[in-house]
Amino acid sequence: MASNELNPLYRTLVGFDRIASLMDQAARLDAAPGYPPFNVEQVDEDSFRIELAVAGFGEGDLAIEFKQNSLLVTGTRKPAEAQRNFLHRGIAERSFERRFGLADHVRVAGAKLENGLLTIDLVRELPEIMKPRKIEIGSTAAKSKPKVVDAANDETEAA
Repeated sequence: MASNELNPLYRTLVGFDRIASLMDQAARLDAAPGYPPFNVEQVDEDSFRIELAVAGFGEGDLAIEFKQNSLLVTGTRKPAEAQRNFLHRGIAERSFERRFGLADHVRVAGAKLENGLLTIDLVRELPEIMKPRKIEIGSTAAKSKPKVVDAANDETEAA
């Protein structure tokens, strides 16, 4: 989607400039090759999980980097020591780089490699200021009269 297609929205929405760049980034990420296959799962309201099928890769072959709302997973295969004679080669043994765009306030909670699946757990942690809160409504009748402090440091109510 081109940025100029969103121009009518920019006339009425203030502070949403980042939407176009996120959409462009998502379009580029979607055009990435399909290796390795992966799942993205929403575990609950604020938890997510990414699973990548990385058969043949060990922990030392994989790297996960989180930087500026982007998660980068790379797998580096070392060249085979001995030349093998395959009759059929259906298991991809190539290096890869897979990027995921993450929303604001989403952080990586942990990762594990088990049975050829790399699992990355993500958690959304909203700052306290962004969480919903109840605002109490006060009335003017409930306010007390202001107190005045006299020279003798005695408090007396103002008349």
